Amino acid sequence: MKSLSFALFLLLSFNLSASPSVEERLTVLFDDIWHQTMISNPTYATYVGYPGQNSLWPDPSLVAHAKNAAQRKELLRQLRSVDTEKLDKDRYLEWMLVEKSLSDEVAGQAYPEQFILVHQRTGVQQDIADTLSMMPKFSHQDFKDRLARLENAESYILSTIEVLREGLARGITPPQITLRDVPEQIRNTIPTDIDKSPLLTSFSGFPDSIDQAEQEKITARARQIIKQKIYPAFESLLHFLEDDYIPNSNASIALIDMPNGAAWYRHRAKTFTTSDLTPKQIHQLGLSEVKRIRKEMDKVISASGFDGTFGEFTHFLRTDPQFYMTSADDLMVGYRDIAKRADPELAKLFGKLPRMPYGVIPIPAYAAKSQTTAYYWGGSSKDGRPGYFYANTYALNTRPTWEMEALTLHEAMPGHHLQISLAQELPETHPLLQNLSYPGFVEGWGLYAESLGVEMGFYTDPYSKFGQLTYEMWRAVRLVVDTGMHMFDWNRQKAIDYFANNTAKSLHDIEVEIDRYISWPAQALAYKIGELKFKELRARATKKLGSKFDLRAFHDQLHVKGALPMDVLDKRMDKWIETQL
Repeated sequence: MKSLSFALFLLLSFNLSASPSVEERLTVLFDDIWHQTMISNPTYATYVGYPGQNSLWPDPSLVAHAKNAAQRKELLRQLRSVDTEKLDKDRYLEWMLVEKSLSDEVAGQAYPEQFILVHQRTGVQQDIADTLSMMPKFSHQDFKDRLARLENAESYILSTIEVLREGLARGITPPQITLRDVPEQIRNTIPTDIDKSPLLTSFSGFPDSIDQAEQEKITARARQIIKQKIYPAFESLLHFLEDDYIPNSNASIALIDMPNGAAWYRHRAKTFTTSDLTPKQIHQLGLSEVKRIRKEMDKVISASGFDGTFGEFTHFLRTDPQFYMTSADDLMVGYRDIAKRADPELAKLFGKLPRMPYGVIPIPAYAAKSQTTAYYWGGSSKDGRPGYFYANTYALNTRPTWEMEALTLHEAMPGHHLQISLAQELPETHPLLQNLSYPGFVEGWGLYAESLGVEMGFYTDPYSKFGQLTYEMWRAVRLVVDTGMHMFDWNRQKAIDYFANNTAKSLHDIEVEIDRYISWPAQALAYKIGELKFKELRARATKKLGSKFDLRAFHDQLHVKGALPMDVLDKRMDKWIETQL
């Protein structure tokens, strides 16, 4: 090995042409950025199937945060030192996408995100069980990794407590209202009967290569770790939250009331939407969209034959038993039926479809109460894990059938599963680029995908059509209430009332959604702004191309480079239109 290295040294010394090209240097930088991302976030590494991290957890300590922040700044500096004039247009696009993502991240270091570790949507109380549930189960090593991860979970929990304690001392906490369900989530994770804990139930589905005796040995060790280490650590977190953290956390729901809060919100709005719209402009856009969609909803009510006001119609949709399943199993069957009916319609709209399969499963019971209606988790071909559309089966009287078609199209196909899987399957593309996620594109596509249901044969009855409009209205309302609460002095009840007065969503769902916007400022802005861009691009292409417009080719072109910032997408689609002409 030493002689080979010396020979390589001689070759490089005497052959200047062997110096790495700009393209090669860029690839090495992408490798470094990707590797550092995986090392600093082992649970994300598990999600994407990156090897070697399945026994580890993220380190939430302030020391680790500072180290990671310095590394990201240095990587950005190196990226910006690349001579981009020597890159061809495709490589320059790759450079630009990574530079934007990394620069947004570094700019965000000005704000104390590191202290916002726990609320009803996220935190160690959900992360441990969720991560165990998606880990591979193909080999003995996979289960050794599970046991090692359990061993390391105690430190993860205790370190979280220390950072939360420091944040509390500095007055930097999530709004108190978003913490009310966290104690119950912890109790659901550590029930009295350990055999019912999601931490232990994940030790199942052993491969045939592990015999029964070894399975029992692994499970017994897992039970021991959970009982002796994880339960006590979670109990410490529970006592700290209930006795100290929650009672003294911030009463205000507005990000503007945090240190440098107005700038913090503007940064988040720009990052999530990849636009330069100000919070005031976004608020006004939301009011305009609410007014427009409300007229469409009134037309559907009139066409349905219902004799009553908008409020009476939404009350009918919220309360009439005909719109609700009586069992969680029936609800899941209903979602799966819609997904199966959607799949064959995709060939009419897309020339390229992803290879990755997907499933429809319920949100885990330990988290369902405070979770939103649904969410999507991408698959990993490396770990043999499909994508999953998670549907909420908690409180069946809040899960109406008229919303199911729009929800399925958003979370599964042609929504998140199609877009995310196509990005992950981009040929000869660095995994860093395959996994870039610009929310304006990702969530905007999900909402745009709902509108494709009309061309796919859905929304044929007035209730499902009203459901689709309710979902579009829901995202328009977000623009108003998110900016309203965080920047324009709206209180929580005003936001709930505005939401309820303009949609048929259940009151339980509305409260969960409003608390989501409180805990995750500006993220909800991405959906409507992104969707409007996709619709604008389609209208532009249709008008300019006329008879040459091919919807399948248009949709394929949107995804040919994965998720993009809205301004980059706009310019690329303009060039595509020109080539079609």
